[in-house]
Amino acid sequence: MTKEVAVVILNWNGKTFLEKFLPKVIQFSPNAEIIIADNQSSDDSIQFLKENYSSIKIIINESNGGFAKGYNDALKKVNSKYYLLLNSDIEVTEGWLDPLVESLKIDNVVACQPKILSFDQKNRFEHAGACGGFLDKNYYPFCRGRILENTEIDNNQYDFVQEIFWASGACLLIKADVFHKLGGFDEDFFAHMEEIDLCWRLKKRNYKIYVNPNSIVYHVGGGTLNYMSPFKTYLNFRNSLFMILKNHEGFYFFKIFKRLLLDGIAGILFLIQGSPKHTISVIKAHFSFYKLFFKMLNKRNKIKQESTKFNRIGLYKGNILWAKYFKKINSFSKLNLRLFSKN
Repeated sequence: MTKEVAVVILNWNGKTFLEKFLPKVIQFSPNAEIIIADNQSSDDSIQFLKENYSSIKIIINESNGGFAKGYNDALKKVNSKYYLLLNSDIEVTEGWLDPLVESLKIDNVVACQPKILSFDQKNRFEHAGACGGFLDKNYYPFCRGRILENTEIDNNQYDFVQEIFWASGACLLIKADVFHKLGGFDEDFFAHMEEIDLCWRLKKRNYKIYVNPNSIVYHVGGGTLNYMSPFKTYLNFRNSLFMILKNHEGFYFFKIFKRLLLDGIAGILFLIQGSPKHTISVIKAHFSFYKLFFKMLNKRNKIKQESTKFNRIGLYKGNILWAKYFKKINSFSKLNLRLFSKN
């Protein structure tokens, strides 16, 4: 009998995380099917699973196409109403699934994330998603509980269900039929920001995305790719440009040009801070963007054809860089709430 929820963990050389976190996933997900999707690991992850968790379904992808292709390939073989995409470096808690599933029963809600706290500092929000994601007017992502690189202490200040603009791919519950209807993640992203791009496309079809803090998980963060990795910098800068070109409403030239200038400033700051490898990553990101520009432009045209009404809730009309660096705002609750789109 097919279970309503499939918890799908994408694994790549993550035996250590599986040993540490899989037992609680099994313990606290009694009504869900647990599936490991392996991206051609070179460690002994699969052998470990076969020896210790023989009842768990394993899907071995033919290649390591990163987070995006890895999930796209695996989910084609999963038959469930809901997919719960879960990073291998996450500790779940008792009752974590039920609030998320309940949120997806609200009219037009197709995706939801929990409150994501740091595994190492359990009273602090974790960078990747915190308590729900938003985009500012230049399409910089930030969260309830995380303004750029600054994460907040969790004092239950965001403990209410709310519509957001994007949900974290670290722990994402999404309706299976909608995921496939939109073609899943964009595989050209490889990894990072593919979930924001997907959520943006969902919003352009007037769907809703929620955060439900009644569900709590703890995320190690950077488990597969360290936050300080130049490759991560490359992916983040390149993929930001990809998703802006694909999804920005109206004439895109000035938005892209402005973002390229801001990226240039960031590259100079990396150099001043003694991180030349990250400066090089920004340059490489731009060249990759130029190389795939027309491919992304074709995707943009397809998205425009398939879009219905744009649900703008979760867009911030202000400048998060200005708020952070000039107004010294380090917490979401201090932002001007009147600048958030209401429809």
